Amino acid sequence: MTRIAVGGFLHETNTFAPTKATYDDFVHGGGWPSMTSGADVLKVMRGINVGLAGFIDAAATYDWELIPTIACGASPSAHVTKDAFERIVKVMVDGIAAAGRLDAVYLDLHGAMVTEHLDDGEGEILARVRKVIGKELPLVVSLDLHANVTPGMVEHADALIAYRTYPHVDMAETGRASARHLALLLQSKRRLAKAFRQLPFLIPISWQCTNDQPTKGIYEELAALETEAVPTLSFAPGFPAADFADCGPSVFAYGRTQADADAAADAVARLVASHESNFDGRIYTPDEGVRHAMELARGAKRPIVIADTQDNPGAGGDSDTTGMLRALVRNRASRAAIGVIYDPVSAKAAHEAGVGATVTLALGGKSGIPGDAPYKESFVVENLSEGRFIAPGPYFGGREMEMGPSACLRIGDVRVVVASHKAQLADQALYRYVGIEPTDQAILVNKSSVHFRADFEPIAEKLLICAAPGAMPADPASLPWTRLRSGIRLRPNGPVFTPQPKPRSTG
Repeated sequence: MTRIAVGGFLHETNTFAPTKATYDDFVHGGGWPSMTSGADVLKVMRGINVGLAGFIDAAATYDWELIPTIACGASPSAHVTKDAFERIVKVMVDGIAAAGRLDAVYLDLHGAMVTEHLDDGEGEILARVRKVIGKELPLVVSLDLHANVTPGMVEHADALIAYRTYPHVDMAETGRASARHLALLLQSKRRLAKAFRQLPFLIPISWQCTNDQPTKGIYEELAALETEAVPTLSFAPGFPAADFADCGPSVFAYGRTQADADAAADAVARLVASHESNFDGRIYTPDEGVRHAMELARGAKRPIVIADTQDNPGAGGDSDTTGMLRALVRNRASRAAIGVIYDPVSAKAAHEAGVGATVTLALGGKSGIPGDAPYKESFVVENLSEGRFIAPGPYFGGREMEMGPSACLRIGDVRVVVASHKAQLADQALYRYVGIEPTDQAILVNKSSVHFRADFEPIAEKLLICAAPGAMPADPASLPWTRLRSGIRLRPNGPVFTPQPKPRSTG
């Protein structure tokens, strides 16, 4: 029987974000399943929308024996601590080393992990795994669409295969695609040629959505380029908030010959470059967005949904800024709801006060974001929850959520979801679990950039994007970059990054 070691370790790192990812954050999961190891991996990672679950599902059809190591993820944030990285990778690598005879290794990684001590987290993981398994054993990896792919990652893996949807509704499908590619490698007993291209401009995440052009058309043309000669081809728009040389979009192809791989990679790179001017759109200020939403809502039969994109916990924000809440209250919005505001202290106070009580809080605003502060006001406690529920929408795909003690607070006719843990508001269940029915609202403000669209687009009259203070600027050119590669444009058609010379030592 073919024996394959498997594991998963996912983190999207915003090096400008306020909070680091500790070992405990991976234990909890923060929207990902809680950390699991050994045989339990194969039980937990089933029937949900993650790469490893799709791979496990496909492995059964090939009659492969899987040797699980560890599976974990944490909410996007600043750097992964050295302690967390080393402890988790040790379990993964030691598990592979102790697995006995292996025919291959599959890993579910993100591709944009930066740690306290390493710029290229995934490159280091793959180097350590390769050292254990040797040069000949196939090593296949599924990656997030937002991967900042590095030369080291390409060197150590036999194939990197990225998601093709944002919202990421195809995470499990990418795991299945990785299994199909691994089956091809095992059957043919030959390695494929690799081609890797890095593109010369950063792409803001709000304009990477694959429901819209130009990205939708790019992926359609990419899929058409896959053939027997080029069995897998990926475009990763990248995560434009990691301050190191390899941040940014990339294309990677695997072909029967080097010429096949190069031709496919070059074709996709040219296609993306030809659309540089199209990665753009309208972003509102908080007051502009709320007023426009209120105007649209007067004649709408469904909610107007606003993305609070700069405080997206799926991009490293702490999900606690108050700019959009203030705008809703200031403009006297009615039948409006916002979530999720991460504030364990306020959630605890609401539980202690009880349903129906009025509590005065300093809500949110605790992550130190410039231009933001706690919102000191009185709120009515409308509903309480212990925070355990299933998120059945297309993005979370049936994951068990653990948000901790949570509350629905009301100020005027604005309702606020307050929780003790962070998760991107990408599922209608994140309103319903505290008693808010999203389809009954005139305006919904979601702390998310794009993932919310998978579950909210079908119920929305109109989608808007607002830029209130937050850790993930809608315009990457506004970030204080210091370590990018020379010459990359900081946004489409934007300014070029030029490294500043280091000051001379006067010692």
